[in-house]
Parts: sequence; C-alpha cells; structure tokens
Amino acid sequence: MARTLTDDQGIKRYLVNLKVNGDTHTVMVKGNALLVNVLREELDLTGTKKGCELGDCGSCTVLLDGKPVNSCLVLAVEAEGSEITTIEGVARNENLDKLQESFVNNAAIQCGYCTPGMVLSAKALLTRNPHPSETEVREAISGNLCRCTGYVNIVKAVLAAAEQE
Repeated sequence: MARTLTDDQGIKRYLVNLKVNGDTHTVMVKGNALLVNVLREELDLTGTKKGCELGDCGSCTVLLDGKPVNSCLVLAVEAEGSEITTIEGVARNENLDKLQESFVNNAAIQCGYCTPGMVLSAKALLTRNPHPSETEVREAISGNLCRCTGYVNIVKAVLAAAEQE
C-alpha cells in the first residue's frame, strides 16, 4: 500500500514503490498520476509512448504482472507492488530479445511509434502461448494501432519469433 504524505501546500501525495524492469523505484506522486507519465517523466523510460491518452492506441502498453495494459489508464498508485516491464526491460545485456530481432529482420518497423507496445503485447502472448496461430497473434495485438505497416509484417515477425523458440 502506498504511503500517504501531505506536501507544504497541503496537497496529498503518495510514496509508491514500483518494480520496473527488475529494479525497485520509490517515487512521490499525486493521486491522479498516470503510470505512463511516471515511467516517462520520473524514471526516464521514454520507450513507453504517449499516443491517444485514452487507451485506444496501445502505444503506452507495458506489462503489469505479465499482462499487457495501457499505462495511460493505470494510476501509478494502482501499480504499487506490481512487476512492470517496459520495452527497455525486454533486451538483455544490450542484446535484443529474439522477438525484437524478429521485428527488425521481418521489417515489422516503420515509424516505430507503435513498436514498443506491439512488442510487449506480442511478448505477453508468446509467454502464455509459445506457438500461437496467426489468428491468436492478430487478437493479441488488436489493442495496438499501427498506421504504417498494415500489420502483415508484424504478424509475420511474431510467428517467426515463435518458430525460433
């Protein structure tokens, strides 16, 4: 549970402990602080994109306890004690994850704005279902909008990554 404090102006703030990409962070936030803003502005994890800020585009997708969520719809205080993975946490030791490599190798990236959210949605799918069908891939990424690729190469990249496992 986040600890409540009151600042000098009498505004209620919360001390929130977040475990992000394996590291624990304690941040002081207002009660209405969105997770996307805390990640980007307080923790400098700018791979999580801000798009529509309404939960429609999926650009801000992160994994919250392994499940893809729109971080623009999650209050930072709601994430207290949860395991959060951002796109910065997918690569290991500066080596791209097989899914990220597959996105590159299959030309599944154009402008790149939707890519972090797509990768995280696909990562969650491959974790729970290592050998998905094309229909399952399309369903898993259905909350992520892409205006550039037409999704064909994205689906191809996810299926190719699944074959590598």
